[in-house]
Amino acid sequence: CKMLTLGLQHMFAMFGATVLVPVITGLSMSATLLFAGLGTLLFHLLTKMKVPAFLGSSFAFLGGYAAVVSMGEAQGLNATQSLPYACIGVFSAGILYFVLAGFIAAYGVKKVMRFFPPIVTGPIIIAIGLTLSGSAIQNCGSNWWIALLAIVIIIVCNIWGRGMIKIIPILLGVLGSYAVAACFGLCDFSPVKDAAWLGVPFQWENTAFHVFANPNWGLVLSAIIAIVPISLATMMEHIGDMCAISSTTGENYLADPGLHRTLMGDGLATMLASLFGAPANTTYGENTGVLNLTRVYDPRVIRIAAVFAIILSFCPKFSALIACMPASTIGGVSLVLY
Repeated sequence: CKMLTLGLQHMFAMFGATVLVPVITGLSMSATLLFAGLGTLLFHLLTKMKVPAFLGSSFAFLGGYAAVVSMGEAQGLNATQSLPYACIGVFSAGILYFVLAGFIAAYGVKKVMRFFPPIVTGPIIIAIGLTLSGSAIQNCGSNWWIALLAIVIIIVCNIWGRGMIKIIPILLGVLGSYAVAACFGLCDFSPVKDAAWLGVPFQWENTAFHVFANPNWGLVLSAIIAIVPISLATMMEHIGDMCAISSTTGENYLADPGLHRTLMGDGLATMLASLFGAPANTTYGENTGVLNLTRVYDPRVIRIAAVFAIILSFCPKFSALIACMPASTIGGVSLVLY
């Protein structure tokens, strides 16, 4: 019972950030939850069940998704038709994880990391944030009061919060502003009423496989060129997270099971998710915070959280409830994240 409770806590820690990515991009909410869970289990399998890490949606690729959708619209495609092309780009980015893992296995971490100083990866992250900030402000403009409420809740919880409150400020910002918007009649919940309780988490037309029924090879190539370089930043983020988890637990996961294994786990989870129309995965700092708070480092607890995420993915009604979130809430939370 205690392990189930701890697992549920880990799921809530990742939840706010993980569901926000499909809300912003238009990717499938149910597929996101499914492949966050499956990706986490796959990561644990490749890391010999030793590393207590949860894999959730990566924000780093948001700029890539937006760029590919813009390119698709310029060629007469809508966002739904363009996103599978972006997923092909993300799949290609996942391949680079294996390349870096191979170099690390062959030459060691220190030699490889000399080629990825902050001056290389930093500007990539800055460019992503600056590119996306305009869309966040546009969403905020639909109702600035709701957007500001989300921003204030996140800032207050992050600065003055204690314990679990400090770890899940994004989730609390979403819930708080969403609840207020609902009380003032700013949300249309009719899609929730119409949605089924049980359903398949993804649709074939939203997957990367669907592209090859009638491919636009120019857009495929453009998506790969636009998105693959982002993996330089996400791989550095992964290494930082592994160092943080190692420091928290007192175990050197970079040596055992090895950084090459954790990179392959993260990359393979991202590739699998992208094939089925879900966002790229990344190791989550929020869950490292939960480890630090509870002092329970058993990887089985993380795997329980992954199972909870998989179960939720089969409930379209739950996904519809998230999709009804007002644009102003999305804008406020996104502005903080960017």
